Amino acid sequence: MTTILETVRLVKRFAGLTATDDVTFQLEEGHIHALIGPNGAGKSTLINQLCGNLLPDGGKIMLGGHDITRLGPAARVALGLGRTFQVTSLLGEFTVRQNLGVAVQARRGHNMRILDRLSARSDVWQETDELLAASPLGRRSEIVVDDLSHGERKQLELLVSLAGRPKVMLLDEPMAGLGHAESQEMVEVLKTLRGKVTILLVEHDMDAVFALADRISVLVYGRIIMTGNAQEVSSSAEVREAYLGTEGEPC
Repeated sequence: MTTILETVRLVKRFAGLTATDDVTFQLEEGHIHALIGPNGAGKSTLINQLCGNLLPDGGKIMLGGHDITRLGPAARVALGLGRTFQVTSLLGEFTVRQNLGVAVQARRGHNMRILDRLSARSDVWQETDELLAASPLGRRSEIVVDDLSHGERKQLELLVSLAGRPKVMLLDEPMAGLGHAESQEMVEVLKTLRGKVTILLVEHDMDAVFALADRISVLVYGRIIMTGNAQEVSSSAEVREAYLGTEGEPC
């Protein structure tokens, strides 16, 4: 296996509080690797360091063999790092297809007037339609984003991130706010990405985590206490005490 993203003894402190405590982990290319832990464990702080919104106080971050520890977010995106957020940031007054077209054009590094004639940018729209054809949102391509369900907006944000052709995607709670049916649909969408893009998944929905993750790291008080597969994590007494209930469900 090839390691595409890793941290080495990463440390982040806030006024005496160690939010990231000597964190070392490896993300293998093509895998879905879940990061779980209770509220306040430091997951958001770790993700913000990976994407460049926070600089660590110690340690380093490597992406595809590049030391990105001190690089800004834009430089990390250029090297292949993509991210989705708990709260979507889409163009609500435009259609699904137009939102995705903007993302495709942005990756190509050109400005775009979203209502230009399609023939003027046929290559952009061809790529846009190929992305939509592989998504459940393909049947909703002409719907205005403000009229989408919460789950559909989450799927569109995922597509917008994929339009940037990332090597690694940081998914920040993609199941947050979704009902059971929408969560199941998102799980199926993410399964189709296995092997195509490497994913670090931050998620509280343990059914989704166990259905998706090749590996799982458990973060508690800023420190990774265990990394393993779903069976190893769910059967760990230390993990159950720290995060999971006695039946293997979140406390």
